[in-house]
Amino acid sequence: MGIPFGILDQSIVHPGQTPAEALQYTVKLAQFAERLGFRRFWVSEHHDSAGAAGSSPEVLVSYLLARTERIRVGSGGVMLQHYSPFKVAENFNVLASLAPGRVDLGIGRAPGGLPRSTKALQRGVTEERSLADKLEELEGYLAGRQVEAGPLAGIRATPVPDQPADLYLLGTSVSSAELAAERGCPYAFALFLNSDYETARQAFEVYRRKFNAGKGTRPYALLALSAIVADTEEEALELAGDFKSVRVTLASGKTVNVGSLEQAEEFARQAGETYTAEVRDADIAKGTKETVRARILELQREYAVDEFIFTTILKDFGRRIRSFELLKEAFQELAV
Repeated sequence: MGIPFGILDQSIVHPGQTPAEALQYTVKLAQFAERLGFRRFWVSEHHDSAGAAGSSPEVLVSYLLARTERIRVGSGGVMLQHYSPFKVAENFNVLASLAPGRVDLGIGRAPGGLPRSTKALQRGVTEERSLADKLEELEGYLAGRQVEAGPLAGIRATPVPDQPADLYLLGTSVSSAELAAERGCPYAFALFLNSDYETARQAFEVYRRKFNAGKGTRPYALLALSAIVADTEEEALELAGDFKSVRVTLASGKTVNVGSLEQAEEFARQAGETYTAEVRDADIAKGTKETVRARILELQREYAVDEFIFTTILKDFGRRIRSFELLKEAFQELAV
């Protein structure tokens, strides 16, 4: 395909579906993505949501690895703010030992749910630490390093796999790009969550300019976006509908992206803060394969990304499959 492609599936529970059905569609889509030759398949982490079944990405990743043979499978992403880096490393070291060279560990900065779920996940956790500190600790455990000093001296996250999970940092802001650069790890900007093109441009520029190459690596930039490819422009527009993205800013300055004004109100209510909400049209690359191909190539030139991760909002699984088929065809034709 030239430009590597991956899929992020959110295991959405559409109206009329059960969570079990949504998860089975995720499995079928991962197997289909492997047959199409996509490079990777990621699953998301959402909590306390009737609309998303994927609350435990490491469990889902393990099942998908067992049901596929070649495609890389990973999290997009694990919300490290809620968890012990040691335990996350243990989980993904086991996965990487079972499926060497096929495991991705994407780390997200968002809470993955409303404030109520954050409280539930962090209940009993007393030590407050920055994401940067936890990310550094996680990297050490994934690399098989033993803690040398302090109360944890001598500990190592076992098993130590021959090929550890590849670590990615996911985000929607310049600060997340800066953290990825400092850690010298690949960075994925979620345009489907934050469709502010100037922020995306700044994030990629900061990522490359500040990238720490001391680990012998180079910058690797991914762009995650929503796409709907159909046989006609009219069908694509109909499938895309009138989806919106709402950016919530709490009085404390914290920001989060949600799918509706109702979700924005509930998020602020649970946080106990006043808020403002900015409603935007959901950014979707939509149209025929020629139209979407042109859009993807435009974004590739604009941001010089190395890889694209696609997600889709389509309820009908057959149309979801058709969209990815057409996407592949678009770039096969380009190579002829």
